[in-house]
Amino acid sequence: MMGSGGMIVMDEDTCMVDFARYFVNFLKDESCGKCTPCREGLIHMSQILEDICAGTARPGDLELLRELAETVQTASLCQLGTTAPNPVLTTMEYFAEEYRAHIEEKHCPAGACKALVTYEIDPKNCNGCTLCAVNCPSGAISGTAKEPHVIDQEKCTSCGICYDICKFEAVLRN
Repeated sequence: MMGSGGMIVMDEDTCMVDFARYFVNFLKDESCGKCTPCREGLIHMSQILEDICAGTARPGDLELLRELAETVQTASLCQLGTTAPNPVLTTMEYFAEEYRAHIEEKHCPAGACKALVTYEIDPKNCNGCTLCAVNCPSGAISGTAKEPHVIDQEKCTSCGICYDICKFEAVLRN
């Protein structure tokens, strides 16, 4: 539940961890600050979700996130505080494997968390059209025309432009 009377439509490219992070960040800014559980709990929940999306979460963070969410839900004084943890608790319940992938495998299954996504070019599908290299803002893609290109992982910012622009499905998102 998020708000009232609204519907959110998502597909396989929506990261549920990032979804929860987005709403907690929004609600953190909406908190009036009157009660400590809501004010401080949302700040800490937000930081844990940021760490998970960045691939820097520690092993006990999921348990701490759940404990914080349940505390905020039961101890807050108003409806904002009591419903703010819903996106976190719901995604943790129904998409637990996504949280585990972020923390244990340092991988975002939806490919939405930049810090956990890498791109590479499949030389079998790359015909060397140069479209990816021309549009890469960081200059991470090199190669000559009509030859397979390569992505320099040190320069790549994981912006995804190469993935979106490739017409030959040669750019792979990992």
